[in-house]
Amino acid sequence: MAEVKIYTFNYKDVAEALIKAQDLHEGLWNIGFEFGLGATNFGPNEMELKPAAIIPVLSVTLHRQEKETNLTVDAAKVNPRATK
Repeated sequence: MAEVKIYTFNYKDVAEALIKAQDLHEGLWNIGFEFGLGATNFGPNEMELKPAAIIPVLSVTLHRQEKETNLTVDAAKVNPRATK
C-alpha cells in the first residue's frame, strides 16, 4: 500500500477542527483568512523584472454567523456538549 503524502481538507473540515480545538458547542461558524500584501520585482533575470505582489496568509480565523451558508458549520452538531 502506498504511503499517504498529502491530506486535503475543505473549508468545513477546517472550521469543524477549529470549533473542536476551541471547545465551542453552540453557534454557526465559518473560517476566514487574514491576508497580507507585499511587493517586489520578479523575473527570470535582472533585465526582465516585473512588479509583483506577494500575498501571504497571515492567520486563519473563525467567524460567528447569524445564518447558515455553504461555508457555515453548526458547533452544536459537530461538537455537542457531553451528556452526563
